[in-house]
Amino acid sequence: MSTQPVAPTEKKSKKWRWIIGIPAVLIALSIFANLGDHEPQTKAPAPAPTSAATSAATENNTAPDAPAAAEPEAAPVALPGIGAPVRDGKFEFTVTDVVSGLTEVGDNPYLIEKAQGQFTVVTVSVLNTSDEPKGLSPDAQEMYDADGRKFSADTSAAIGLDTDVAIWDEINPGNSVSMKVVFDMPVGAVPAEIELHDSMFSGGTRVALR
Repeated sequence: MSTQPVAPTEKKSKKWRWIIGIPAVLIALSIFANLGDHEPQTKAPAPAPTSAATSAATENNTAPDAPAAAEPEAAPVALPGIGAPVRDGKFEFTVTDVVSGLTEVGDNPYLIEKAQGQFTVVTVSVLNTSDEPKGLSPDAQEMYDADGRKFSADTSAAIGLDTDVAIWDEINPGNSVSMKVVFDMPVGAVPAEIELHDSMFSGGTRVALR
């Protein structure tokens, strides 16, 4: 019986596996060696945020603009004082005299009025600037002291004074009258301003008394 020769296919196949495997191992070793040579990199810190003004100034090589200085507040307007004519509505008022610290008032001995605190009497010249008769009353006038407190006129105390307008009167156009306005204020109160009115419904205008 004759023996058949063995085909060399299997040996050839094993040989080719070794030939192909050796380069693959070499490539893998080379990759691991290269990985060991590189240190892990640390990220650089992010730059601090800058404002738009600073960035623009840096690009133009100029310093950022300084904040604008606050504008000074306007000084309060001074009120007109004694002797200065002022207007409200159809009347022109001029304060001519101020007397305070009175315990009683009355030019007629039968019409003396005693103060609860102290009386202040303000004498005002009043001119009707309109072209028709106009009513005037001391009761429409108001007083403010140095503490900002408001006081109403005491018309009953003004009855005993020598004045053209004690309670109410109608002034013809172009005529001027003298009106004395009485205020009953606490002892020690300092009269600071009088607010003069064409009528009890008008806006009024203030005059400084000190």
